[in-house]
Amino acid sequence: MLVNRRTLRIEWGQCDPAGIVFYPQYLIIFDSSTGWLFERTGLTPSAMRKKYRIVGMPVVEVGARFVMPCRFDDEIVVESEVGEWGRSSFTVRHRIVKAGELALDGFEKRVWVAPHPDRVGEIKAQTVPAEIIASLADPTGATTIAFNGEA
Repeated sequence: MLVNRRTLRIEWGQCDPAGIVFYPQYLIIFDSSTGWLFERTGLTPSAMRKKYRIVGMPVVEVGARFVMPCRFDDEIVVESEVGEWGRSSFTVRHRIVKAGELALDGFEKRVWVAPHPDRVGEIKAQTVPAEIIASLADPTGATTIAFNGEA
């Protein structure tokens, strides 16, 4: 699968009073990293919503294993890839690396959803389009690297 990498510097507002990243901040990092990964399809998240008439890709499950703390002013690399595809769901794997070592291993399980065709205001899972899956697979087996979401 295609791996998107981006380099971030931990900011003061992401940290608790001890200067360590406050754990909910990782969910924000996961979310934005998923957006950058999916932008590799050639469509921004808003363009993808418009083209496929989806509401979005809500999170239905999330988890993380903390290996070492990240602190104020640390430079980290976030590696994100789709680890598995279901019919309408997919799991994005996130690895946070600090100074060449694994600091956090996490995931988000998301669902591709559109407005429900029969119930106004509700959503319904849809099949993930084949071209989206294909665009996030790397047929050459090489890893594609991006810096802050840019190829």
